[in-house]
Amino acid sequence: MVLNNIEKLLEKYNNAETTLKEEAQLRAYFESDTVAPHLEQYKPLFKYFSKSQEEQYTKDVPLKPKKTIRLYQWISVAAVTVLMLGLMIPRIMGPTEEEKEEALLAYNQTMEALSLVSLGINEGKEQLGALTLVGENLDQGMAGVSRLDEFTKAKNRIFKNK
Repeated sequence: MVLNNIEKLLEKYNNAETTLKEEAQLRAYFESDTVAPHLEQYKPLFKYFSKSQEEQYTKDVPLKPKKTIRLYQWISVAAVTVLMLGLMIPRIMGPTEEEKEEALLAYNQTMEALSLVSLGINEGKEQLGALTLVGENLDQGMAGVSRLDEFTKAKNRIFKNK
């Protein structure tokens, strides 16, 4: 009956279905001197587990925490600092009211100068329109002169002056 129970426990052990209590029963059985001959092959396995359970690590384990400097954290802090300074310095050290008035005056004077230049360009454009009209009339006169030249040649043939 005990042998039958041990064989069932071994089968469960091989399928990884045993509890700790059942494994302790198996270990106790294989440590005893009354092991069935057909189960002798399991005896070294359980002796090994018993010996390995008694082993202890005797060296000191250094438990010093590592001091790691995370560079990316410092870079993000620096980026936020630069961003904040970039937003705050213009407000703190921005232009005074006098400087704003001077800038507005310079802007208005520049706009007046550009308006005068624009008027001059528009007048020049109108004069170019008149010049284009003169050019077209000149082209018509040249066409009339060429017809007159043809007329003169025809007249000379008829009267045979030349």
